[in-house]
Amino acid sequence: MCNNYEPNCITAMKLLLRRTLVRFVFYAAIMHVAASYSAVKECDARNDAIKIISRVHKKINNKMFKQLKNIDSAFKYIRGFCMLLVTGSLLLCGFAVYKTMQVMTDAKQKIYILANGKILETFAADRKDNIPVEARDHVKMFHQYFFTLDPDDKVIQTNLTKALYLADISAKREYDNLKENGYFSNIISGNISQQINVDSIHLDINQYPFYFRCYATEKIIRATSIVTRDLITEGNLRNVSRSDNNPHGFLIERWTTIENKDIKIENR
Repeated sequence: MCNNYEPNCITAMKLLLRRTLVRFVFYAAIMHVAASYSAVKECDARNDAIKIISRVHKKINNKMFKQLKNIDSAFKYIRGFCMLLVTGSLLLCGFAVYKTMQVMTDAKQKIYILANGKILETFAADRKDNIPVEARDHVKMFHQYFFTLDPDDKVIQTNLTKALYLADISAKREYDNLKENGYFSNIISGNISQQINVDSIHLDINQYPFYFRCYATEKIIRATSIVTRDLITEGNLRNVSRSDNNPHGFLIERWTTIENKDIKIENR
């Protein structure tokens, strides 16, 4: 059938094949463009999604960091407050213990004495705080016992015995000399009374045994006159055990009379 028209048929077939090929290429190009566009769109969407996820992740990180920072700050505040509270509690407990010990110590130093039906409150103190007071009173007591005499043998013996408990052999030697010279016998036979008034006592506690010098005034009362004498003695004090006969716990050593002279005579 195509014999007569073979050239035209071939041409038509070529044309048909060409058109078909062109269409195939066009469709292929369109498909490629579409695929490329889809890929581009997908890539853009992916990039947008990544950007969104990054932003969200960044916001979440910032928020979490702020929360963690706030938690750390709160923990620091709580820790500081707890340390301050513990420190304050320890200081308060220490102060309470100190005040309690102080009150207990003060209570132990209080002594109550019953005298003549009355309760007297006294305070205990360390010996070193009372050395000057006790030492002066010890010297004063010794001189009052030794030089306070009345015309009574028992009074003389009682006072001198008390005095000799407060001093060493130096006072006993002075007593023996007076007794040997008949001093006490003359007081009894002449009805003489002797009194002493301690004016002042100089005491040096910077050296041991403690040095003292006593300034006193004697009055010798006779039936016809009153003789006033100036008396100065000196000696040392050393510590001994307290007792009923020696309540201050001192002993006078190396006691000597520096001066004992008349300063005034009054007729009676």
